[in-house]
Amino acid sequence: MLETKREKQKHLTRKHLIEIAIKKFGENGITMTRTADIARNANVSHGTIFVHFSTQEDLLIAVVEEFGTRIAQRLHELIDTNSSLYEVLEGHITGLIEFEPFYARLIIERRLLPESVSNTYVMIQSAISFHIGIAAEKEMEQGIVRKLPLHLIYNTWIGLIHYYIINSDLFCSSGSVLKQYSHELLQHYINLITIYPKYKEVE
Repeated sequence: MLETKREKQKHLTRKHLIEIAIKKFGENGITMTRTADIARNANVSHGTIFVHFSTQEDLLIAVVEEFGTRIAQRLHELIDTNSSLYEVLEGHITGLIEFEPFYARLIIERRLLPESVSNTYVMIQSAISFHIGIAAEKEMEQGIVRKLPLHLIYNTWIGLIHYYIINSDLFCSSGSVLKQYSHELLQHYINLITIYPKYKEVE
């Protein structure tokens, strides 16, 4: 069934609201951003927010799901093309750079957010962990990566990423800390888990 013009416009408005919310949550913090702020920046009435999302919590869940879907889809495509663990991790960090201001707020404020939002975040991390685990298991079988528990493979990686994001002010005065340090972080992590590091050193 073809999508009507009204349905198409509704879909575009919802997508626009999610994009604006991602931006405003990243700029001002999740708990400090009001739906009125999002509506004003999206150039819609405040009531329009609640046409698409029953509550502010529903809006936040939609934002977290959008972030997660984009990251997971990127990793899924890499797994389907038989990419290396290095390439999968590179895809992960590239996806995080796209959402870095929002993601920083999410990991810092997560415990202050409603349980439903926190649960959505956990499901996304599980999906990302699953894809990274597939690539890691393949290289363990090939004798490239050390035989380590998969939860440590992921937790060590995400812990490194989160440390740099949360303490970004210690590493760079402006801009994306992940963009600035991505190659160095990737190389360091790969050298930690590989038996005979085979990846090119960072220049």
